[in-house]
Amino acid sequence: MRQFVKPTVVVSKCLEFEACRYNGDKLSDATVRNLQPYVEFIPVCPEVEIGLGIPRETIRIVEQDGMKKLVQPSTSADLTEKMQQFSNVFLASLPDVDGFILKNRSPSCGTRDVKIYAGLGKAPTKGKGAGLFGSAVLAKFSHLAIEEEGRLSNFIIREHFLTQLFTISHFKTLKKNKSMKALVEFQSDHKYLFMAYNQTKQKELGRVIANKEKQSIDEVFAKYEEILYVLLNRTPRYTSNINVCQHIFGYFKNKLKKEEKDHFLSLLSKYAEKKIPLSSLLTILKSWAIRFEDTYLLRQTYFEPYPEMLVEITDSGKGRDY
Repeated sequence: MRQFVKPTVVVSKCLEFEACRYNGDKLSDATVRNLQPYVEFIPVCPEVEIGLGIPRETIRIVEQDGMKKLVQPSTSADLTEKMQQFSNVFLASLPDVDGFILKNRSPSCGTRDVKIYAGLGKAPTKGKGAGLFGSAVLAKFSHLAIEEEGRLSNFIIREHFLTQLFTISHFKTLKKNKSMKALVEFQSDHKYLFMAYNQTKQKELGRVIANKEKQSIDEVFAKYEEILYVLLNRTPRYTSNINVCQHIFGYFKNKLKKEEKDHFLSLLSKYAEKKIPLSSLLTILKSWAIRFEDTYLLRQTYFEPYPEMLVEITDSGKGRDY
């Protein structure tokens, strides 16, 4: 079982931590709750921080003349400047964080599905976007793992978020000491995970480590980090997972019985047809790595990109992109 560094994550305080929603509620959230033993959380409620009470009158994003403002319809108070100032100061004061879990649809914390109104009162909505605090987070930390709690109920999104989060945290730990030996090991252990995410960028990372330009170790780590964030930016495609599984299968095909090989290739076809999850393939591949004592493959983070205890029982059978 892998040992994981604890990532640092900023979280909306109303999610499991404090009854601070506009209506005085605290929200139960399974992902945040399950993460608590594995993550250092920094809870924050931007609305309370700018002086709004609990409970409080609702606020909304209003767009007029191309300008977005945060307002409280019942009082006509314009809270835009207060929220922007708080966001800038708070985000600048943070320690080195690895990700954010923010309240979806919140006019302060939301990052994508916040209603944008044409005015106060019964004004119609003009579209959707990010809240003011959420916008500031995206502007400053777009390279990190950022998600809304509502979207994390989706297995594919949650798997990607957790993989991104724990991989970034692991790399940042290496960056503190800047050892080329440790970076080479990191690249080696993540070979197949990175290949699944983006094979082109994975090869670029390899060239950075080869360092034919004889750059300083600081320059190597800086360039590696820049490419790593791009690599982790999107979820792996199922065709990339098939490619990786075929590569791993290649380690064993001369050691297996014909029936075993035929069975695996049949499963691979079923995965391509979306009839079985990726986890079915990974389980059998890892069992062969154990059976043939392949220590290189057993170190691959592709088999366990984040703590296995974070896989919920309801996730069984869903696979990485299923």
